[in-house]
Amino acid sequence: MPDADDTAGALLALHRLGAGSERVLEAAQAGIDWLLDLQNSDGGIPTFCRGWTKLPFDKSAPDLTAHMLGAIGVWLEALPDAKRQRAEEAMSRALDFLRDSQNEDGFWLPLWFGNQFALDHANPLYGTSRALTHLARVPEAHRGRIATSCGKALQWLLAAQNDDGGWGGAPGVISSIEETALAVDALADALGSGLADDEKAILSAVRRGADWLIVQTAEGAATPAAPIGLYFAKLWYFEALYPLIFSLSALGKAQRLLRPC
Repeated sequence: MPDADDTAGALLALHRLGAGSERVLEAAQAGIDWLLDLQNSDGGIPTFCRGWTKLPFDKSAPDLTAHMLGAIGVWLEALPDAKRQRAEEAMSRALDFLRDSQNEDGFWLPLWFGNQFALDHANPLYGTSRALTHLARVPEAHRGRIATSCGKALQWLLAAQNDDGGWGGAPGVISSIEETALAVDALADALGSGLADDEKAILSAVRRGADWLIVQTAEGAATPAAPIGLYFAKLWYFEALYPLIFSLSALGKAQRLLRPC
């Protein structure tokens, strides 16, 4: 069944792999139209279908909304004028949703991910890190509307780092490979894209997080999975590819960020 997260991911992959192709551009425009048709009245993006935003299947989610923003953002300049105008109007509403859905402490909560050791089984680390990673792809002209929110989210993420250098699903929760990788990924993207200005603090957090990942993965030889997937019926699951893919992305970005000039 088509969903917002996979569609946004496919749009980003198409842009990375074949943005110059006419056939790829046609596919991207069709994917963007599908995402825009999915947008709820509150400006957010649900998983599968528009609705009253009351049930898991039609409820707007910050991480999905940010994913849409990043995916459309990379294609914006390639769109015809009429489609670009529609996309920019939708992005404006989505940015308002993200601002309004942010917790006063600075984090965003995801819909389909949790942590068994966190309060209410929530996973603000996942929601916040994913939102920041995706927002780093939004064109600079649109970032002003969310700059304050991103600053608060970055400060929350820095404060949530555990003493061991890793991150769990919430402050004080035991560190995991998935959640540490997501945090490192988000911080590196935020600094690399100009979304953040606290360079010293972020570089330190990225270095400590990368060091933790290297040790916990036995220098890349082992990537045990943690159950961070959570269906609305309280069904927990893990995905073996998450720690592998998340760690590769995070360590690659950390290497580029920390490499001596």
